[in-house]
Amino acid sequence: MRRLALVAAALALAGAGTAQAAASPAQVVRAWSRALNANDNERAARLFASGAVVVQPGVNVRLTSHALAVAFNAALPCAGKIVAIRVRGERATATFLLGHRPQHVCDGPGAKAAALFVVHDGKIVVWQQVPVPAPSKPTA
Repeated sequence: MRRLALVAAALALAGAGTAQAAASPAQVVRAWSRALNANDNERAARLFASGAVVVQPGVNVRLTSHALAVAFNAALPCAGKIVAIRVRGERATATFLLGHRPQHVCDGPGAKAAALFVVHDGKIVVWQQVPVPAPSKPTA
């Protein structure tokens, strides 16, 4: 009986030690970019919350299923190297330098694009294409 109590206590401590805080918006954006650049649409889709909203010119869609999140990621034609991320609370605006993506034809290699990510509890709840922000001005 004592052995069982020790095992239970050890498991409880191990479980408590593995609990992690949700990933920050910047961490989620970087993870999404890595998955997309590797053409791992499944992994990229797992970063979206159920019911996440995707907004692009002419498109405003709620991802009501995991399959829709996979399809959204699979439809993006370009990879993107992150060249800047600005974070304010749960909002991260990332600027990407577009490039070729495995099994896709990028329509704008070398161009910049930007997206606003709203991240709550480590999941993307809004992904919105936005104009590329002006570069930050150096402070004197």
